[in-house]
Amino acid sequence: MAHRLVEKEGFAAVVLRLRAEGISDIDLLTAVEQTPRSLFVPAQFADDAYSSCTIPLDCGSFMEGADLVVRILHHLKVRPGHRVLEVGTGSGFTAAVMGRMAERVLTIDRYKTLTAAAQRRMDDLGLRNIVIRHADGSAGMPGEGTFDRILVTSAFNAMPRFYADQLASGGSMIAPLMISENECRLVRLTKTGSRFEREDLFDAPYLPIVPQLASYL
Repeated sequence: MAHRLVEKEGFAAVVLRLRAEGISDIDLLTAVEQTPRSLFVPAQFADDAYSSCTIPLDCGSFMEGADLVVRILHHLKVRPGHRVLEVGTGSGFTAAVMGRMAERVLTIDRYKTLTAAAQRRMDDLGLRNIVIRHADGSAGMPGEGTFDRILVTSAFNAMPRFYADQLASGGSMIAPLMISENECRLVRLTKTGSRFEREDLFDAPYLPIVPQLASYL
């Protein structure tokens, strides 16, 4: 009972903070509410599960603060019927939320430790439309067809065109770009026919992408 109360209060606090920013998408917030964030947070950081702080994970990775995850998904606009690609599984929380809104989510990470842990969490939650792979996403996922939405959680120095080529017409992607040595900004790219429309969103604390699979982790 105490655990459920902590989840409820934590989620309510996030909703209040986001409403102040004009974010009130019912489908998105319902998906977040249905995905207990404390299941994805390392035990020692349980009290921070719904905070706006980044949370350390294994393999030198990190979990975005709760507010940032919802803010990103608000701009990504995942809808029923969408096929989604996520590059950077991390804890699996973002993929789990998207899986409650999309038809299918393919999420990949270069760290086997992270993908194995995320798979256990999806199994525990009964989320069967989320495919988790230990894979190198630095060149996208050729051979998987096109996606309606793509979310990348590692930064590039320029917008990665190979991801854009994997978007369906009318699809969009969000990826972090290094604007300077110390500044990273999330950018949304929307595909209409053969044309792309770029929109700079907001700064975010992402690290440069690392190619290839991790050798030991």
